[in-house]
Amino acid sequence: MPDFAEPLSRLIQEFKKLPGVGQKSAQRLAFHVLRGPREEAERLAQAVLDVKDKLGLCQLCNNISDSELCPFCLDPHRDRSVVCVVEEPSNIVPVETTRQFQGLYHVLHGAISPLRGIGPDQLRIKNLLERLEGGEVQEIILATNPNVEGEATAAYLARLLKPLGLKVTRIAMGIPVGSDLEFADEVTMAKSLENRREV
Repeated sequence: MPDFAEPLSRLIQEFKKLPGVGQKSAQRLAFHVLRGPREEAERLAQAVLDVKDKLGLCQLCNNISDSELCPFCLDPHRDRSVVCVVEEPSNIVPVETTRQFQGLYHVLHGAISPLRGIGPDQLRIKNLLERLEGGEVQEIILATNPNVEGEATAAYLARLLKPLGLKVTRIAMGIPVGSDLEFADEVTMAKSLENRREV
């Protein structure tokens, strides 16, 4: 790595810590900050600090929020009888972009992963159970990721929630729209057959 002045080198190292940013991208970002006006750098620094200082978790669903409740939980038009359970706050975005789901969310902040030492107690399951005590929720949609950890989490939650008399569903998995069958791996093909529906 070329020798840069210490402040620039330090900025490059900090950018490299971001996911998906390698050495060259980090250098481009650092030089962009260096070339830009001071006001732009101040706005960037303030935005980063604001994210750390002004954001917390929604007290009901654990989504990222700048107040006690997130916009979804505050919206009186959302269907409170259906809760979609996701692993991370970022998982809400693809569900919302469909414009099909009008219920509420519950964010676990992770998935069960014994290899990484993450069990059910490390997830935000306790306040999900507390939400269900009111009797308003009728259906839980398990929208965890279709990987080993997500499947384990969904199976655990299904075993925990079904005895409560709730309708517990899992998002369908299989061949994505617009792809070719020849490129589907065996697990994806198996899930597609398993999740088939009548037409």
